[in-house]
Amino acid sequence: MRKTLLALCLAACVTPAMAQQEKTFNLKISHWVPASHPLQKSLEDWGAAVEKASGGTIKSTVFPAQQLGKAFDHYDMARDGIADVTYVNPGYQPGRFPIIGAGELPFLISDAKGGSEGLDAWYRKYAAKEMKDVKYCLAFIHTPSALHTRTKKVMVPDDIKGMKIRPADATIANFVTQLGGTNVQSSAPEVRDIIERGVADGVFFPAGSLVLFGVDKVTKYHIDAPMYVTTFVIVMNKDKYNEMSDRQKKAIDDNCSTEWAGKIGAHWGEFEDAGVAKIKAEPGQEVYKLTPEQTALWKKAADPLFKTWEDNVKKTGVDPDAAMTELKADLTKYNALAQ
Repeated sequence: MRKTLLALCLAACVTPAMAQQEKTFNLKISHWVPASHPLQKSLEDWGAAVEKASGGTIKSTVFPAQQLGKAFDHYDMARDGIADVTYVNPGYQPGRFPIIGAGELPFLISDAKGGSEGLDAWYRKYAAKEMKDVKYCLAFIHTPSALHTRTKKVMVPDDIKGMKIRPADATIANFVTQLGGTNVQSSAPEVRDIIERGVADGVFFPAGSLVLFGVDKVTKYHIDAPMYVTTFVIVMNKDKYNEMSDRQKKAIDDNCSTEWAGKIGAHWGEFEDAGVAKIKAEPGQEVYKLTPEQTALWKKAADPLFKTWEDNVKKTGVDPDAAMTELKADLTKYNALAQ
């Protein structure tokens, strides 16, 4: 018994003497949503877990709201060491990360927590190839979400024709184009402004964030259906990770986990789901469901997006059929495959 306890301690315990011998790090964790967004607390909690696991030798500070750089730049910020850990929307850079784009395909994922766990468990084998410039930590999604518009009620895919839409990611941007709409690119913090000025007619956005960013003040019509999700990743600067001791690397690795992906997805999902009720309570808003027939039309219209994803993935040398089968299996495992 004593030998077993000693072995466990050597593997996991950080004594004061050990901590003194290790370099202390204060990680700069950067994201681009407001400090009031649930991601802020999730990243603070993640940093606290790493600090505890490292015996206090890895501390962190979270920088919200694009303080260290623009939303579109967060992957390169981690790569270049402008920040140590960053929150990235891979879909902000079309064509750069085609494999993880599977998570963006409409009507595929049904749940924020399980979807985050399934996506992360699946993507780990591909991250080293697709995101080799950084240390991959974890992937997650927000709650399945839909379209919000200002002047026109959208019911079926044909209604998008002629509209100017801010897409959620590269896949939804392709969807809008395919349906005869025009994409208006902007980061999430800029969405209210572009709709208010008439630059865009609507946005694919989760409901809680719609309220958080004030976009509910400039939109009226809201589809209440699980149409799409957006994939996100947390990544780390490789050089900073490689400077760490083996014990400190383990503290990072143990918290760059599928379990943590689920925690972040669940926390964010609860926030977004609550947004639907908030919008319904506002005067002048129309929140509506899709009929089964309308949903079938949207799903059929989305079919070409799967083919586009397959073609893009083939260029990376990955078998898209095998990758999609694996993703669906992981989503099924975590009860998050849409029916």
